[in-house]
Amino acid sequence: MTKAEIFDKIADIIADRFEVDRDAINDQLNFKQDLDADSIDFVEFVLELEDTFSAEISDEDAEKLNTIGEVVDYINAHQPGDK
Repeated sequence: MTKAEIFDKIADIIADRFEVDRDAINDQLNFKQDLDADSIDFVEFVLELEDTFSAEISDEDAEKLNTIGEVVDYINAHQPGDK
């Protein structure tokens, strides 16, 4: 899956979960600052990412993900079968 495809899927999740205009979502969008996501929102988002991308994101790694771009890069680097 390309980074663009990953971004599109993540943007769709964010638009739905956080009720954000899909066109307003970009790589620099910050979960806490721009989406006002609390820890529960973020945990639920990470769980949805794990389901969507068949990936496991450790709590330690999840804590380092602040922007959409960071999430896209993380998912891209941890795709199943890309070892």
